[in-house]
Amino acid sequence: MISDNSTQETTFKFDSKVFLIPLLFVLVIWFVYWLEFMFGFNFNRFGIYPRSFSGLKGIFLSPFIHSGPQHLFNNTPPLFVLTASLLYFYRKIAFPILLFGTILTGLITWIIARPAYHIGASGVIYLLVSFVFFSGVFRKNYRLVALSLVVVFLYGSMIWYIFPGKQEISWEGHLSGFIVGFFFAILFRKIGPQLQTYEFKKTEFDTYFDDDGNFKPPDPDKTEEMDTNTTSATFTNIVFKTDKKD
Repeated sequence: MISDNSTQETTFKFDSKVFLIPLLFVLVIWFVYWLEFMFGFNFNRFGIYPRSFSGLKGIFLSPFIHSGPQHLFNNTPPLFVLTASLLYFYRKIAFPILLFGTILTGLITWIIARPAYHIGASGVIYLLVSFVFFSGVFRKNYRLVALSLVVVFLYGSMIWYIFPGKQEISWEGHLSGFIVGFFFAILFRKIGPQLQTYEFKKTEFDTYFDDDGNFKPPDPDKTEEMDTNTTSATFTNIVFKTDKKD
């Protein structure tokens, strides 16, 4: 018999939050861009401006600001998919990862980035890509490893954008998110789903095999004799106790 000793945390359950929270996140960033487009606003100044006190507000605001529809289209699918994956597979630590991961990613960007306004949810996306991938590797849970492979297949090419390239791309934000995701994967590796282990328990059927694995069923005659003796002894014991009580 195989007994599963894995914790209940490896039982993944779907609830409405897995869908609604990523959807809300996506709707908010599209709504912010709609405000810019409809009323002629430019929210870029609310992004992260490195090593400037006023630029610190971008740590909280920049993930909701995008430069145009192409920027939004590029970020929307991975943001929704990766946030939903985090909530489904790591629901116990999903909110600390999102909140503190976003803050730390923005702070590192503020420290290391070029003097310019850094906007967009790309840093959060790289945080999630890194965390989901490395968590699956570290935990060795087969479902999480499979998720890591899916992330590599879908978003593996994103690794090149953590290095300096096009001027309009904030590779510093990407690199910051990637580093924070890796750090959090190590920090939270003992919390949430873990490696599933199994314990083999010996049953009566296992006694029918010798040490070499040869099948040796019990002798029916001996088994019947043992059953008869057991029944007789039990009956005698009952009679004896009844007489003694009287």
